[in-house]
Amino acid sequence: MKQKLTAYVEAFHQTDQETVSQLIPNREAARWLAENIPLLDCPDPELEEIYYFRWWTFRKHWKLAEDRHILTEFLPQVPWSGPFNAINCPSGFHIREGRWLRDREGWLKEYLDFWLDSDRTADPHDPADGHGYSVWYGHATWEYCVLKHDFAYGIRQLPKLVDYFRRREARQRRACGLYWSDDDRDGMEYSISGSGLRPTLNTYVLADAAAIARLAELAGDRDLAAEFRHKADAMAQAMEQLLWDGDFYRAIPLDRDASGAFAVRPSVPAAHRARELVGYLPWYFGPQALEKDPVFRHLLDPQGFAAPYGLTTAEQRHPRFMEKHDHECLWNGPVWPFATSQTLVALANRLQQGPLEGITANDYYALLLQYARSHHRINEQGLRIPWIDENLHPFTGHWLAREILEAQGWPAACGGCERGKDYNHSLFCDLVLSGLLGIGADTEGKPTVSPLLPDHWTWFRVAQVSIGGRLWTITYDKDGSHYGQAPGITIQPIS
Repeated sequence: MKQKLTAYVEAFHQTDQETVSQLIPNREAARWLAENIPLLDCPDPELEEIYYFRWWTFRKHWKLAEDRHILTEFLPQVPWSGPFNAINCPSGFHIREGRWLRDREGWLKEYLDFWLDSDRTADPHDPADGHGYSVWYGHATWEYCVLKHDFAYGIRQLPKLVDYFRRREARQRRACGLYWSDDDRDGMEYSISGSGLRPTLNTYVLADAAAIARLAELAGDRDLAAEFRHKADAMAQAMEQLLWDGDFYRAIPLDRDASGAFAVRPSVPAAHRARELVGYLPWYFGPQALEKDPVFRHLLDPQGFAAPYGLTTAEQRHPRFMEKHDHECLWNGPVWPFATSQTLVALANRLQQGPLEGITANDYYALLLQYARSHHRINEQGLRIPWIDENLHPFTGHWLAREILEAQGWPAACGGCERGKDYNHSLFCDLVLSGLLGIGADTEGKPTVSPLLPDHWTWFRVAQVSIGGRLWTITYDKDGSHYGQAPGITIQPIS
């Protein structure tokens, strides 16, 4: 399987222009990846290629920030970043994706420490503050601890997580119990719903409160655990009363300085009342009532979110869908890998909970494959090459922000030439490992496997998966004929 990795890496190098080189340049990529990533063998060459491509782009984003290793979102320097060109907006994804690395040196811990130590002055209202985006540090820490079976690390982080939570609570909590966020500070500028009480930050806060409560329980701090369980329960209740409108989780537009002193959902103007992919976020972080299952039908509805080149960020039936604006980054309909990542995690979580009427594992696979196929563009030589950028036109598949910025002559104020190349703002490898293949960890740090395979898949193998401080090989061979070993799923320790 390492030979397969080497072949993919060589192919990626042949079409790559390494305009920005950070800690691990292209010449060292094959070695570093072979030592760190889970190796995949599967029946779908398109999915497999993009799996390796996304690890290949992920390693480009490691850099040193003085004495710590961190991950970047953009490779070129962008004016709205914080120190070291760091932006915290996708850091929850970075931790979720990066937790699958072997990471013997502990770089991922250094990265999380970087944010929790440097976020003291983050301003969620300042568009020039790369630290001020909405993010789910507590839940991301918990996910890391579960897979690595390293709860001691989470307990050490507990004071920082509590401090971050309380500062956010003081800044952004409103009288109704929900949190106010600017859609731009959610990383979702110019959305149809706009700024206000949104499913984004409120779901992140709920998930962080639940994670802090679990870590406090492990730390033996019963008072802290009880306090944060209460906060999580209160958040869940407020979301049900105010953000759930009977058929979807939707935002409540609200001015920044408004108190939000209401106990029932207020009327929302039609211009802002849209289903958006962020309405699936509660399923990303935990199970929801089965009565809400009909929300998932909109993923396959061409008047909902289904489009030829991915899931649209807003429903297509809304009159403001794809509304024109001068800005290149719009969340009123274009396909964003960030939102696709959140939605596919949510769908996988729901499918792994039990049968879902009208949607099956075949549909999850089809959406994941569509996402993989979107990872391309036609280069200047006319070749179709692997590519990840910012957002896509849902009906042409063109990388939209890239197309707009190129037409404007790559303005320096917007990040310059090819700012979105190898953009590190979404998941992919995790969607394969935890979603499609259903790999996770039990309470003892041993692998569990609950795959969401399409009907035509009869085999796969993942080697050197790092779970619970050990490396494992996980193999599925339906009848034993492909790999010549026992039929079904086998889990074998390597070290």
